[in-house]
Amino acid sequence: MENLGINYNKAKELVAEYTKDRINNLHYLETEAIMRALARHFNENEEEWAIIGLLHYIDWELTKDDTKNHCLKAVEILKNAGGSDFLIKTIQSHCYGQGWGEGKFYGPEELKDKKREGLLEHCLAAAETATGLIVASTLVQPEKKLALLKLESLKKKFKNKKFAANCNREIIKECEQVGLSLEEFLHIGLESLRGISDQLGL
Repeated sequence: MENLGINYNKAKELVAEYTKDRINNLHYLETEAIMRALARHFNENEEEWAIIGLLHYIDWELTKDDTKNHCLKAVEILKNAGGSDFLIKTIQSHCYGQGWGEGKFYGPEELKDKKREGLLEHCLAAAETATGLIVASTLVQPEKKLALLKLESLKKKFKNKKFAANCNREIIKECEQVGLSLEEFLHIGLESLRGISDQLGL
């Protein structure tokens, strides 16, 4: 992997500086956890993938009411922190084609028609999108515990497009472009979030 220009401690500092909302912070932790698990699966650098997972939404609280600038404000933040062009491009790639529900694009026009490529970009997009599906599937269980969420139940929730409709299933299915079946990917995601269930309160 190319140099990121930002180490793990610096990434944590940036998250603390730019993210105050607890739910957003939990999303970053969830994405970090899945990215770490995917890095282990593919024998990639776990800490570097964790950094990318942590930072992928770094500008969200600045742009959530102005989503046409989501992933653009991140460029300035990351550059000022020493982030490399490779890191910035990877972070931006999760926004390509991103949208609420069935393909309703909400991001900047200059990113709308770009396509993700390579292992890392597909993994980041699939991972950060899958967090919402896994957490939502947990919260509708009576016990609201990740440990009790069965993979079969998660797969059924994936097939029900009315459930957690904001989770774009096509983006989650990009896992197949890196050689993972949907079942394998959801298993990795579920197990990785179970590993941080105490931090998530789930």
